[in-house]
Amino acid sequence: MLELRELKTFLEQPRRIVITTHHKPDGDAMGSSLGLYNYLIQQGHHTHVITPTDYPDFLAWMPGNGEVIIYTDNVETSAELVAKADMIFCLDFNTLKRINDLGELVRASGAYKVMIDHHLEPEDFDDYRHWNINACASAQLVYDFIVNQLDNKQLINKDVAACLYTGIMTDSASFKLPNTTSEVHRIVADLIDLGAVNWHIHDLVYSNMSEERLRFTGHCISRKLEMLHEFNTTVITVDKEELEYYHVETGDTEGIVNYGLSLEGVRLTAFIVERKDKVKLSLRSKGEFPANEICKKYFNGGGHRNAAGGESTESLGEVIAKFKSILPEYKKLLIQ
Repeated sequence: MLELRELKTFLEQPRRIVITTHHKPDGDAMGSSLGLYNYLIQQGHHTHVITPTDYPDFLAWMPGNGEVIIYTDNVETSAELVAKADMIFCLDFNTLKRINDLGELVRASGAYKVMIDHHLEPEDFDDYRHWNINACASAQLVYDFIVNQLDNKQLINKDVAACLYTGIMTDSASFKLPNTTSEVHRIVADLIDLGAVNWHIHDLVYSNMSEERLRFTGHCISRKLEMLHEFNTTVITVDKEELEYYHVETGDTEGIVNYGLSLEGVRLTAFIVERKDKVKLSLRSKGEFPANEICKKYFNGGGHRNAAGGESTESLGEVIAKFKSILPEYKKLLIQ
């Protein structure tokens, strides 16, 4: 493993650096990546952000977004950059399978690999790890990495601050989740002082829906939400035809899972959507209910206790039936 002092010494000279994050990046993934990118370029590092796939348009305003390379659109360029990199930062993911085909390129690279993440059970592919499952966002850990490990708070300019604020805001559900501690609020206050315009960032992320996305959200709530009273659980399901009818694009399903959890008494909510080659499942829960356990045990996934995801190659109907069949096992926790 790389020691912190060795890492700091290594970064004293300009290096070829790649930053990558998980497939279908969310606000924390892109906020962490572009926050670190805007920090590193100030030191003269030759830095590239490579995402495994595309990501939502509502994140495209972030400083540095125009330089992001999407692997699926630029396979050869991405492969060359990874192969020639001196250091690869792996942000907001804990296992190389989460970056799809890019994972084997990263594994084969001779570059130092640095993981900054807050997910359970990290894979041992990294040379240096800044990891804390109690952090509310990877962006929080990037802030800590820059300020407390690299001693470079002076390089958190308004661009870095805006990106890191976005990551913390989105992964904490606008500062609502239990792991939004007093420390998180102090970091957020610091980022605002350093140039993050909090109200404007919130507006850019949450107040730019297309008409079709808004109508799709309404459709999910009014027509597709099923209340399972016996288990204090809600389920929203969407098939491929509905995605096509509403012209759903990357990011348009973001946040829909949370609506079910807003109902009084609900402790678990599921959003199950049929994609081209598999069915995706997102779970959110309250309190001590282990949403991640269900995803890991039954749906080839994982995540955090109150926010987790999984997938299946079974049909949409089979996945829905399987999810419902699991609930009796957890009934005591769900009706507490």
